[in-house]
Amino acid sequence: MLDFEWIIGLLLGAVLLSALARRLKVPYPTFLAIGGMLLAFVPSGPSWTLQPELALALFVAPVLLDAAFDTSLRDLRINWLPVSTLVLVAVGVTTAAVAVVAHWLRPDMPWAVAIALGAIVAPPDAAAATAILRQVNLPYRIQKILEGESLLNDASALLIYRVAVGLVAAEHMKVHEFVPSVAFALFGSLIAGFLFARVWTQITRRITEAPSAIITQFAGTFMVWIVAEHIGLSGILTIVAYAITIARTAPERTPARLRVASYAVWETVVFVLNVLAFMLIGMQLNPIWSGLNDEVRLKYCSFAAAILAVVIIARIAWVMPYGALLRALNAYGLLPAHVSPAVPSVERGVIVSWCGMRGIVTLAAAFALPENFPYRDLILLTAFAVVLGTLVMQGLTLRPLILALKFEEDDPVAREAAHARCAAYRAALEAIEADPSEEAEILRLEYRAVLLRAETEPETGIASSELPADPLRRRAIGAARAALLRMRDLEEISDDAFHQVEEEFDRAELSAQA
Repeated sequence: MLDFEWIIGLLLGAVLLSALARRLKVPYPTFLAIGGMLLAFVPSGPSWTLQPELALALFVAPVLLDAAFDTSLRDLRINWLPVSTLVLVAVGVTTAAVAVVAHWLRPDMPWAVAIALGAIVAPPDAAAATAILRQVNLPYRIQKILEGESLLNDASALLIYRVAVGLVAAEHMKVHEFVPSVAFALFGSLIAGFLFARVWTQITRRITEAPSAIITQFAGTFMVWIVAEHIGLSGILTIVAYAITIARTAPERTPARLRVASYAVWETVVFVLNVLAFMLIGMQLNPIWSGLNDEVRLKYCSFAAAILAVVIIARIAWVMPYGALLRALNAYGLLPAHVSPAVPSVERGVIVSWCGMRGIVTLAAAFALPENFPYRDLILLTAFAVVLGTLVMQGLTLRPLILALKFEEDDPVAREAAHARCAAYRAALEAIEADPSEEAEILRLEYRAVLLRAETEPETGIASSELPADPLRRRAIGAARAALLRMRDLEEISDDAFHQVEEEFDRAELSAQA
């Protein structure tokens, strides 16, 4: 009974912390990290445990699928250069820098263990960055670059992590012996994710009851991760490919009442998983901290502070020179025409370099280390210190920094959503144009008024209709949805604009079914 009371108390506390974070306009993981730290020092607090091998599947798979589902392939392709350098080079630089400093501070630490630590703290967190980016006037291109990095750097970092942990476990195995398995994981995971999505779509397409459909969504996510890991693939890459493939087909076959319920549940689950991750890590720190004497505590804290500094400096040391190099090449006309628009200004480089908060992936990767892994306690404490430090230092200062730089207004999503809205309502009008009934005439008048408003006030969304329910309206909404899907598939609009207008039609469809 006491554990249940703790669960209720922690969840309610997390809700209050989240509300405070929204009020102060800071990422809610910042306060969750502080709460997890305080929990480590609560006397007679809970001491729940989780099998380390479950950590990545439980915490990372759903969070990653939720992020990947909304990813725009068009924006990833447009921003391939900065995203790929952040995903590959920035993660590699951070991992190497952390490994070198860790081995220098603790010469008895094996290189494979130091590299594993570097891979654990290398990937920035998507939730923390997005929580801030949605509150400020930040150029759309930077948002897409940071979102793309947050999605894909988990894969690159955890591949390094997987090799390093495997080297520690195998002891005498050489790095070159892992190369075939890494190549298999890279390419095999992408293919497997696509195939899993196709198969799972066919299996679940007849499930239309909301509770059953949502349960199968979560079951499918965990099954894909588990199967991928069992056959030697990358769970991260497989889930990303799986989610992106599902996202291309799900809108066409998912009714509004199911999609609205599903989105709400997924958002809630991602929040609860963040809460659990920070709380469980806090509980693990308590026995670690209690078992150390004052001298060892000081050494551990010094080590963690040094790694935190390296993590922050390494990102700046890559992003700022990279931007300066591109600007220099562009000034001399040495960049191809299609690359020139991707050249970052100094201000944009500052924001990208400072947007490096760590979060749930770092915590889950540290927690997932085997219990007999060398220096596991030190790595757990260091990982939590890096997450807490970046969330507090960068998370609390990022928004004031963005406001101080005064970026120009840039909202291409609103323009594309307005264009999509007009095209969709024209398609709705065409679908009922030949109907001579009085109801059709009323609906045509309504949609013409909506279309006029969409053309004259493009920045304003469309509220759901309050007219009575009827099949005619549902037919018109179906035609509008088809037009919207065509525009998304032809890449005339981004996925962000698509989902924005899709939500408006979901509300209209639910109103028509009332």
